[in-house]
Amino acid sequence: MGLNLEEISRVKTITKEEFLRDYFIPQKPVVIERLIEDWPAFQKWNLDYINEVAGDKEVPLFDDRPINSEFKFNEPHASMKMNAYVDLLKQKPTNYRIFLYNLLKEVPALQKDFKYPKIGLKFLKKMPFLFFGGGGSKVFMHYDIDLANIFHFHFHGEKQCILFPPSETKFLYKVPHALISHQQIDFSNPDFEKWPALKKAKGYVTHLTHGETLYMPEGYWHHMTYLTPGFSMSIRSVPKKLSNFMQATYNVFFMRHFDNFMRSRRGQKWMDYKNNKAISRTNSLLK
Repeated sequence: MGLNLEEISRVKTITKEEFLRDYFIPQKPVVIERLIEDWPAFQKWNLDYINEVAGDKEVPLFDDRPINSEFKFNEPHASMKMNAYVDLLKQKPTNYRIFLYNLLKEVPALQKDFKYPKIGLKFLKKMPFLFFGGGGSKVFMHYDIDLANIFHFHFHGEKQCILFPPSETKFLYKVPHALISHQQIDFSNPDFEKWPALKKAKGYVTHLTHGETLYMPEGYWHHMTYLTPGFSMSIRSVPKKLSNFMQATYNVFFMRHFDNFMRSRRGQKWMDYKNNKAISRTNSLLK
């Protein structure tokens, strides 16, 4: 038995009115299959093109090691030139991923290849980010620090996306003072004897292919698996719910700094405390 997941709704195209009424207001995810077919990026963006325009850029790399006391929040594990990374993606599976790569700052020419959808949301124009991964690489279950509404555009290859709404947080073994679930959980093949609360969590799943767009509502948990080498771009809109905006402010200006401080003071003891607390707090709901 696997996770309790339903397929994310799909539409070919969508109007602003339909998006706001059917997905944004009720905070439901959706895949829009043909939203960006008029972008130059739809035809141009693949690994060869990225190599052509950004091959000389030094890029930060992340792997699948568990978060520990050695690295600060979102601190990369390695780096290499983009052309070497693209070669690596093509040659063999790799756990190395590029995370939160700011294309506006690093490769301004790419800005000409896309536009912001007129979908009823005001997007943060200075924060389009790219994400790359090798075949089989995974992004651990987490939610974003700013609890934004996210439009996630996928390019080159296929990607599995598992989502859970904020209402399911209590079943996901959330680590305190962090944005992640317990990292020993294999969301592709969960062990329900070890993680029994997961049986109660109700989520969503989809597979994205080139040119498809996934809308992830405010504060949604997401777990990404690159089924083949590929990359995606995300743009974001600030949370509209006041409670989410206040939580995002807390996350950005207090929580991450407090967590980094505690890591520096207590090291692995702090990490072990948080992981153990995630288990005891979540399993207590089952009693």
